[in-house]
Parts: sequence; C-alpha cells; structure tokens
Amino acid sequence: MIPIIQTVNLSKVFREPRKDPGVAGAVKALFRPRFDAKVAVDGISFAVEPGEIVGYIGVNGAGKSTTIKMLTGILVPTSGEVRVLGRDPHRERVANAREIGVVFGQRTQLWWDLAFIESLNLVAKIYEVEPTRYKQLLDQFSEILELQDLLHVPIRNMSLGQKMRAELAATLIHEPRIVYLDEPTIGLDLIVKDRIREFIKHQNRDKGTTVILTTHDLGDIEELCQRVIIIDAGRLIYDGPLSTIKERFGKYREITFQLAKCDCTLQPPIGAEIVAREERQVTLRFDRTLTTASQVAASAMSQIEVADFSLSEPDLASIVKQIYNGALEQVTV
Repeated sequence: MIPIIQTVNLSKVFREPRKDPGVAGAVKALFRPRFDAKVAVDGISFAVEPGEIVGYIGVNGAGKSTTIKMLTGILVPTSGEVRVLGRDPHRERVANAREIGVVFGQRTQLWWDLAFIESLNLVAKIYEVEPTRYKQLLDQFSEILELQDLLHVPIRNMSLGQKMRAELAATLIHEPRIVYLDEPTIGLDLIVKDRIREFIKHQNRDKGTTVILTTHDLGDIEELCQRVIIIDAGRLIYDGPLSTIKERFGKYREITFQLAKCDCTLQPPIGAEIVAREERQVTLRFDRTLTTASQVAASAMSQIEVADFSLSEPDLASIVKQIYNGALEQVTV
C-alpha cells in the first residue's frame, strides 16, 4: 500500500536574531545583524498508511506543530522530503488544501462575529461542496456533535467546548482524506472530550479518514490511537504500536484487594510489594517480569479473606515520563 503521508529526513531550521543588551546592541543588530540557528525538526522520517489514526506526541518545543505546518504546506522544509497524497504540500498548496483538514486547538478558522451556520456556509462554498451533500453532512454533524442549538449563535458567544465542536464540523465539511488535529481537546471538560473522541472515531471508521493527532492529553492517545510517533528535541525517538510502549515500559502493575475484615496480615510474594494500606484495602505493586497477576492474587487470597479485587494497567502518562527521562535512548526506529 502506498503511504498517504511520507517524510524522509525532514528538517526545519529557524534563524533567530541575536541582539546584545542596551542601545549599542540595538544599533549593532540593525547594521550588522547576527542570527542563531534553531533546529526545530531534525531529520524525521515516517510513513502513514490510509485510514490510520496516529498519535504524534512530544513535550512543548519538541517540533510537533512545526512538523504539522510542513505537512500542510504552511512551512517549507529546510531539507529533506515530504509527500502528502503524492504531492509536495508547499509547491501544490491549493491541491493539497482541498484534501486535508486542520484543527489548531488555540486558533480558529471561523468568523468571530458571524453565526456559526454562516461560517459553515462560507467554508462549504470555498471548498465547492455540492449542496445536497452539504445538507446531508450538516444534518449528520449536527446530530453527532449536538450542534442544533449552536447554528445561529455567533462564534464569539460560544464556550470553548462549543467552539471546538464547531471547528471540527467546519474542518470536515468538505470530507478531507487527511485531518491534522493539533491539541483538539485542550481545556475541554470530560463530556465534551468524549463527544469529540467519538466523532473522530466515527469519521475514521465510516469514511476511512486518516488522522494525525498532536496532543498533550494522553487520554486522547489511549482512546484513539494504536500507533504513536514520539519526538524529542526535533528527533524521532519512537515510531510503533502503543501496545509495545506499554508492554516495554509498563513493567509494574498494581492490584488492589478489598478486605472482608480488618487487621489482616499479608506477606507479599516474590516480585511484589505493598504500596498502600487502609483499614479494609491493601494495594500491591508487582513486577510482571517476575510474577503474574494470578499468582499475586492467589498468594494474597491464601493469606487473607478478600471481598473483591481490581487490577490496574500501566498508566501511559508515567510511561511517557520514563521515555523523556532517557528510558528509550537505545530504541531502533
């Protein structure tokens, strides 16, 4: 299968002006400017197949948004190659724009003082959406994203969650083959986040839309993505299944027992330790390379009377923190 997105040694270097302090520094910078090179993206190579939802994650300043801007044609790479649907996104910006949708969580593409339906009508005309199809999509989006009560509300009067739902509808009204979502759930409450996640799943499942998701919300990654690309300081440090990351770095799991009675003595088995104890509850953490959940549970229930127990899987946030602290330095991508 031919990749829908492909980058080869993609790099972007910005020239930042350097100025000495004071008036003398300002005069010197005016007549003899000096610049420092800042590497934002450093030789990144990856390919995305049609219909994938890929999480593109990294700390602030890692190069995520810069990569997205090169994929959309907003920025020109300093070196390397990028192809989106077989095109150079910067040289063929108009053709590229017709096939993509972009949501930047802290920016809007809608007209601030217009009612939402007027902005949507304008977007549909810009992309030459056929009127009958536009009506079908509008009805569909209004139902899934609960937009009925927002159609005649000016964008400036909407809450953050309402604006984001409106942004998604405007981004997808021309049925793009690729959607770039840059922090689409930033600052939103859990109910709105769930609605947006379900909408993204629906578009991917029913229409085969390819999604690149850039986010700091690891809940979005866990809910939506099977594959993640992790970058740090502009360099790609991991590209592969989310499950592999969890298996490799989720070494420890926790099992919590609800006790039938108090004052129970428990001796943890090899590979496990008690990390929390309350009156009628005890939590054990165990190394899954040394023992299993069933062995820990069997050992505990042979010593104490258990009313119930629950098993906690590795937390993605803590795993990613391990990676940024150097745990992934030797991974081959």
